[in-house]
Amino acid sequence: MHRRDDQSPQGETARILVEFLEVAINSIVFLKGVYPTGAFERRRYMNVVVQRARHPQLREYIHSAVTGLLPFIQKGLVERVAVIFFNTDNMPVESFIFKLMVSLSYGAKVEEGDLEFSLRSFLIKLSVSEPVTKVLPHDFRWEITAYFRSLPKVDTSTDAELWIPTDTKQWQQPPQITPIKSMSSEPLSMQLYLEHPSISEPQP
Repeated sequence: MHRRDDQSPQGETARILVEFLEVAINSIVFLKGVYPTGAFERRRYMNVVVQRARHPQLREYIHSAVTGLLPFIQKGLVERVAVIFFNTDNMPVESFIFKLMVSLSYGAKVEEGDLEFSLRSFLIKLSVSEPVTKVLPHDFRWEITAYFRSLPKVDTSTDAELWIPTDTKQWQQPPQITPIKSMSSEPLSMQLYLEHPSISEPQP
């Protein structure tokens, strides 16, 4: 009898990671002051106090975006998940990047407690990372973007249809990178870092 995909080590890891990403992205949006503080409510997750969006549409946008990535994360197709803030010229001014590596060869039982302990440290670090972020321009927008190692077959997955190719402008110069937190273990390695435009980046 075969194990279902979501009961495999990769499936279990992906499930925990997606839940974490949903909480982390809520935390980023709160940290950046995108919406009034009253738009969020305090919750406890992994024994850490976190912020969750109250507004149903905002909460659903974050939830559906990361949940749609679940089958691709467990197959190792997702390289990075980014929360990107843009100016009015549609140029990125700041990006929070989660760089992921789920081990496809890992065959042991996932120690959920160990994994959650590592992920909890990301939330703690994120909550105090405001000093290394930039002040956003007055008018800005933001979005969640995923970078795939290879494109999934759309015809075999309705989840893939939720993701559309982005027309996001790219910086011409390599970005400035500020590390926030990293973990390297089995079955998951992850880095969280900030990207900002280089000082030599041409202005629009």
